[in-house]
Amino acid sequence: MASFDSVWAAPDLQSRYRAFLRTSEALTGIRTLKELGRALYIEISRTIPTSSLHLSLYEEARDLATIVFSADRGRERQINTTFRGSKYDVIRTGTATIVRDPEQVRFLPHLDGPDLDLFRAAVSAPLRRAGVVVGALSVESEQDDAYTEGDLVFLQGLADMAAVAIEHLHNAEELHRQMEEAEQIAEIGRALSSSLDAEEVLGMVIQAVLALVVSDGSSVWLLEGSEAQVAASGGPVSVPRGLKWTLEGALLEQLVRERVPVFVDDLYGSPLVPEVLRDHLTEGSALAVPLVVGSQVAGALAAVSSQKRFFAEGDYRILSRLASQASVALENARLHGRLQALSMTDSLTGLPNRRHLQMHMEREVAAARRGRDLMSVIFDLDHFKRYNDSRGHLAGDEALKAFAEILMVENRSMNLVARYGGDEFVSVLSDAQRGGAEVYVERVKEKVAADPVLSDGGVSVSAGMAAFDRATMKTPEDLLELADTELYENKNKRSVQR
Repeated sequence: MASFDSVWAAPDLQSRYRAFLRTSEALTGIRTLKELGRALYIEISRTIPTSSLHLSLYEEARDLATIVFSADRGRERQINTTFRGSKYDVIRTGTATIVRDPEQVRFLPHLDGPDLDLFRAAVSAPLRRAGVVVGALSVESEQDDAYTEGDLVFLQGLADMAAVAIEHLHNAEELHRQMEEAEQIAEIGRALSSSLDAEEVLGMVIQAVLALVVSDGSSVWLLEGSEAQVAASGGPVSVPRGLKWTLEGALLEQLVRERVPVFVDDLYGSPLVPEVLRDHLTEGSALAVPLVVGSQVAGALAAVSSQKRFFAEGDYRILSRLASQASVALENARLHGRLQALSMTDSLTGLPNRRHLQMHMEREVAAARRGRDLMSVIFDLDHFKRYNDSRGHLAGDEALKAFAEILMVENRSMNLVARYGGDEFVSVLSDAQRGGAEVYVERVKEKVAADPVLSDGGVSVSAGMAAFDRATMKTPEDLLELADTELYENKNKRSVQR
């Protein structure tokens, strides 16, 4: 690679494509931000007019931009300049821009020094990772109207490379500084990923916070709309599980909309703390970070201390890592729960399917063997095949869904109703005897007769029921077989009567 000083003296402008390749190769071996700045300066000054270059990093939470590398007329400058990032259009909007007005160039927030009047044009590009602006790359020239749209695209491409390189640098530095902490967190991550139970995951997260962050308590809040609820809590200073409040105001804005950490230096004096929470906390401070599951903010992970102004950036770093791992574990747990529910749900009616029915009946039969009453009822839609053939399968599906809705409405919460197959449905009535089952069947028949979809098509329902007999029955199949026998006896009687 050419020396840093020689680039300014004898620029060798190459095609943008070759510059990209060289930059990509150079960035793979960098170890410091200074090396990154040098590599960028060398390739940029070879390709577009470059009187000065500035590389800035941005902390969104503090709205603070810091210049980490600066070069002016071929020489590095040792500066330690910070400025409010939101004042810089490129950082505020996250969009690359060309400044052609010399007056506007003079007022760019990252520029200072006696030679500002010499700069006539500038081109700047944001450094972005995962849609978040993490810094900016800016080049200035003493030439009027020095930059084109092609230069803008070129600089944005290099800024994207730099953003990746900076992320790699930060990761490497973090691992080097915090090896023991990283290993602890990795262990916790492995434990979290091994669980597919959301409640167990939350409990492990709380214990991890108490182990890795010096604090007096920790909690996880989950959101349902604008309502927050404590889903898990632990430590000497904790809030009760199940506590609810409306998340609003600045706390909602920061955690959910802006997705930034919230530092509360004084629990009693801060307007960020809801009254319902303050009632359960002592004097002290708190730190909360968003808990993002999938692409949505699902809640927050918080740590509290009995001391005011206790938490610092290092605590935020650890808490954020734990929140990230918890998010992945919760997403896996929820996905597993959804898949498990789908595997046991009939896709047409939304009722439990035959597999779910089998699992439920095995538990109920075990209880019936110990003495609890148990009834099963099998329903069959009369003339359903004729209805299906004459009106079409879509109409048949609507009839099945209408009947399923009736069963769900009439069913007690402790009982289970499932689609057994085709136009057959099963209700499992726990702690019920035949008289109660007969009343239930009559209610269902009345609802079918009154339903516009079913009655209009001439669909009625037959039923057969059976009580579990500990002397003669051993399995769920024994109970269902007896109910099925009664069902067909009843259907045959109705056919004979007609």
